[in-house]
Amino acid sequence: MKRFWQILKRVFIWLFILQFVYILFCRWINPPITITQLVSVLSGDGLSRDYISYDEMGPNIKLAVMAGEDQLFPDHDGFDVKAIKKAMKYNEKHPTKTRGASTLSQQTAKNVFLWQHGGYFRKGLEVYFTFMIEHVWNKKRILEVYLNVAEMGEGVYGVQAAAKKYFNKDAKNLTRAEAAQIAACLPNPSKYTVKPLSKYVANRSVRLLQQMNNLEGDEDIQELIR
Repeated sequence: MKRFWQILKRVFIWLFILQFVYILFCRWINPPITITQLVSVLSGDGLSRDYISYDEMGPNIKLAVMAGEDQLFPDHDGFDVKAIKKAMKYNEKHPTKTRGASTLSQQTAKNVFLWQHGGYFRKGLEVYFTFMIEHVWNKKRILEVYLNVAEMGEGVYGVQAAAKKYFNKDAKNLTRAEAAQIAACLPNPSKYTVKPLSKYVANRSVRLLQQMNNLEGDEDIQELIR
């Protein structure tokens, strides 16, 4: 048993070192593949992606995603405590429904290092990786990686692939309305489609355009969308 615990301890130490090295690696280099992308390939949905730099993304999609997914992204340290408390209260009152409160940082941590769905164990790992990228990366890098790896349709990952597929243009040339439609599908891109335009995406994209107008004047938001 003593030998067993020594081996287990070494395994955990090496796993810790390797994951920390990978976090540093992803600070400058985009992940070769994510678990979600691998599952997409194995399930037959394919993998359409095209990693691009932050400058190549353009301001509209950055603003649209923050408006739809995390309006406090520039200000928090990875977690929106108020939103989490509200979601917990809502879920207690509506046991058949669930409302999430994940920030863009949490979603990036999940998309890059972990898998979709899962219970408390995955959530615990998500908290750890969110903490790490908030301290090892910076906000622009977190948003850049999110926009490169997030699922935006069946087999479609990243804003450049989405822009090409849905609007036949580069991400930097997306109009505000087009960016809002892509951002509107993010809660469930397999169900809420951009092309053909689902009713949910059509309605939500209009609301996102309003939110984009409201957020655009914020200095911290301006710093991120440049």
